[in-house]
Order: sequence, then C-alpha cells, then structure tokens
Amino acid sequence: MRLPKPLPRPLEGQPFTVVEAKMLGVGTERLRASDLRTPSRSIRVPRGSATNLVNSCRPYLDLLPDAVISHATAARLHGLVLPRRLAEEHVLHLSRGFGKGQSRRRNVVGHRLELSPEEKSIISGLAVTGIARTWLDVAGLLSLEELIVMGDQIVSEHHRNFGPPRLPLVPLQELRAFIEGKHRVAHVRKCRSALERLRVGVDSPPETVLRLMLSNDPQMPEFVPNVAICDGSGEPHIWTDLGCREFRTCLEYDGAHHLTPEQQARDHYRDLKTAELGWVQVKISKTDLARGQRYVWAKVRRGLALAGWRPS
Repeated sequence: MRLPKPLPRPLEGQPFTVVEAKMLGVGTERLRASDLRTPSRSIRVPRGSATNLVNSCRPYLDLLPDAVISHATAARLHGLVLPRRLAEEHVLHLSRGFGKGQSRRRNVVGHRLELSPEEKSIISGLAVTGIARTWLDVAGLLSLEELIVMGDQIVSEHHRNFGPPRLPLVPLQELRAFIEGKHRVAHVRKCRSALERLRVGVDSPPETVLRLMLSNDPQMPEFVPNVAICDGSGEPHIWTDLGCREFRTCLEYDGAHHLTPEQQARDHYRDLKTAELGWVQVKISKTDLARGQRYVWAKVRRGLALAGWRPS
C-alpha cells in the first residue's frame, strides 16, 4: 500500500481548511487520503496530530471570518475554571451576529450574539469574547455555584507582604458595572445573583467551594478570603485561605502541593506561628469536601468552639 504524499510544511500536524490546502497545491485525492480526518465540512486534521485548542479553532474562523469563539470554548481559551463536562467537551462554541446564518456544522454549537467591540478580545490571533462577556454567556451552562467559582477566579486579587501581587482578570467593580449595564440579555439575572456572592482574594476553586459550603450554615459566622494574621504591632505574618477575625479562626485548604517535603516544612512553621499569634487553624482536605457539607460544618464548628464561638 502506497503511503500518502507528505503535506506541505505549513499544514503538518495541525488542522487546516480545504481552501488553504488547495492554495498550497494539495489535490482533491490527497485530501481524501486515510491519514486525514474530517471533523467538519471543508476542514481536515492529520491523524495522530497532537493539536491544541487554538489550532483546532483556527480553521473554523477561517471559514467564518465574522464569527467569534464564545461560551465554554472562550472560557477554555481564557484559562477560566470549568467543570470537567465543559473543560473536556469535544464541540466548539461559535457566535455570529443576528441576521447572520447560524453555523450548522458537525462539532460546532452555534449561537447568536450582538457584541460591541469592547466585548471582544484576541487570543493568539483568534477573535474571542472578552472575559466579562464570556462569564455572562457561560452562565447558562453552569450551576450558580460553578458560576461563582469562575467569578471568584476572575476578580481575584491580593497584595501581600511577600511575593508578586495578584492582579484581577477583571476587577470586581468593572465586572459588576458590565453586568448591571446589561438588560434583557439571557442569564443576566443569574449573574447578578452570583455577583452578590463573589469575594476578592480567593486563590483556588476549592476555597470558593468551601466558602459556599459554610455560607449554607445559618449559624456559622462569615469566613472571608485572604485574611492577614498580624502580630501586636499590626505586622502580617500569615495569610489565611479563609478567616474569621471575630473568633480568630482560620481555614486552610490542603491541596496536592501540600504533600511535598518542602511545603510540609513550611506548613509546620506556619502552624506553629498561627497558634503563637492566638488563632485556631482548621485544615480542610479534598477528602473532607467529598464527605459533604455537614461533615465540613462539624469540623469547622469544632475549631470555632475552641476559639469561644457558641451557636445561637
């Protein structure tokens, strides 16, 4: 069996359009060869190529130059946290303006959006909805909790007395103004509900999940992200994942990075310093979260009780 002729170098190992291939001299028979697959009309992908999301999206925009990558695909390109069902989906979300034909292609979910220039951005040369607009559009695909987790990531910022500052993807006030400026847009009410529960300073999705769990206990005092534990002179020594100043109780989420010997050594010092400064520390693990909110409530309540809290 004769091997197919090698493709021109610009087409090797990545998706391409039939038009692009023909411009490079690739004939119709070569485009039908078994080493190429057809994910959608007029697009070819070399079999076995390890392509990334940017390269997978590019041919679709070449064929639909007025389209914009949106919804969950835009969220993935922006690096926003998504539940696994969306982070690993095999379809692309493309949006076109009203009055344009809706894209009806295999492996494509078509949407109609009317977007201002400020609601678009460019990632690796691809037209993509901006982060604020993406958060609004993806709200229809997420639960309220999932939307809050993504929102916390978008607005997260902090300026600590060590390490570089963390800057928000979109400042909270800017995100709030964007959502409040939308009327009669799908899912805007859901985003407004989520906005009221966003908090600045969260470092990871499990911290948001933990915070939301605790907020479901009507007797629990509020824990807020990124609380500084200071000495008598007001100098911060420890920055907690979540803290309650009223009862001097802090929560630390123990992720996988806490298992390294170096991190464990730092954690031991941190544990001693937290106690020395008069705070009660409660550590929460992935296993704790999996056991459910009542288990987590009981564990946090024990820490609060040590600090003098009593349920009303």
